[in-house]
Amino acid sequence: MTADTSADPTADPTAQPATTAPVSPLLARPAAVPAEGSDAGVAWHYGDPNREQRLLATGAAVTDLSHRGVLTVTGPDRLSWLHSLTTQSLTGLPAGEGVESLVLSPHGHVEHALHVVDDGVTVWLTVEPGTAPALVDWLRRMQFMLRVEVADVTAAWAVLGLVAAAGATLPAGLRVPDDAPPAWQDPWPRLGATSASYAAVPDDEHPGLERPWREVLVPRESLDAVVGDTPLAGSWASEALRVAAWRPRLGHESDHRTIPHEDDWLRTAVHLQKGCYRGQETVARVHNLGRPPRRLVLLHLDGSEHALPAAGAAVVHGGRQVGFVTTSARHHELGPVALALVKRSLPVDATLAVSLAGADGVPAVPGSVDAEVDAGSLAASQEVIVRP
Repeated sequence: MTADTSADPTADPTAQPATTAPVSPLLARPAAVPAEGSDAGVAWHYGDPNREQRLLATGAAVTDLSHRGVLTVTGPDRLSWLHSLTTQSLTGLPAGEGVESLVLSPHGHVEHALHVVDDGVTVWLTVEPGTAPALVDWLRRMQFMLRVEVADVTAAWAVLGLVAAAGATLPAGLRVPDDAPPAWQDPWPRLGATSASYAAVPDDEHPGLERPWREVLVPRESLDAVVGDTPLAGSWASEALRVAAWRPRLGHESDHRTIPHEDDWLRTAVHLQKGCYRGQETVARVHNLGRPPRRLVLLHLDGSEHALPAAGAAVVHGGRQVGFVTTSARHHELGPVALALVKRSLPVDATLAVSLAGADGVPAVPGSVDAEVDAGSLAASQEVIVRP
């Protein structure tokens, strides 16, 4: 799984960000195995990842996302201000409605992904682990004379994730306080009226429909008590469901060159008819006049090997590297799968090999294809996500 290096165009796209959130108390649960890399601080699994994945998929379990950053924005100008800075239309956002928005560089590259919900007084944002300090610093520099206040409240609030459609009840035993902030309901893969789909399947056949995702905010000090005896699923399980849903994640399906079109991110995070924001020219130009240089694919991997390819592992066709793995996972039904970014020109029926360099968990270091091949490889077939 790759890290967000978009702030530094010279950075290694396989480097992992530092996690600033406290280590989760749920790691003290029996059989908990800590995750590494960008999910450090929470559990990779609790002893039975396949069972955990099945429970999570059916809405019976929750996953610990307490390593995610949590920000608040208050003040009467909070929504119009965020509207002017990000890709989503936020002016007049109804209280309790969850939306997604991106912060882009001046050249249209994805720098931050925001999960946004407003309670009528406060905008609550959750962001990728380790990215909150940089985002807070940037937002405060953008305040000028507007009536807004930005705070990093990661130390006080923790995030839990679960599969639950809008209006669905929470798992039995999960004791979320009545005065908790509103939950964030992931809009993925629902296509907005002013957004666009780059997917190769009709909207009603999108696999993301099988994973309606919700994030619940709870006081960090009572995280263990809130979960109680609710079944827990580790990041192994939650990431596998995300991969199968074609759901991009900042710092995994993005590097310093990523534009939203490559990951089909326009679908839920970009309003194509709103006013000016940083990076808008690139978004409009590629959407109206061009095509993204890369496209996201789902790789079905040869299951005869025990190892999974590491983030950054080369995807090879005809002896040449044509892309790299972003996230690999073992899905309880699909088997070994991975998301990868490949060249747009790659034929959709191409026979692919995926390097096993770094398959012991250490991110692969981009190098010569010969060096990657020497480490061994897996055969892979591609399922088109973003149409070429």
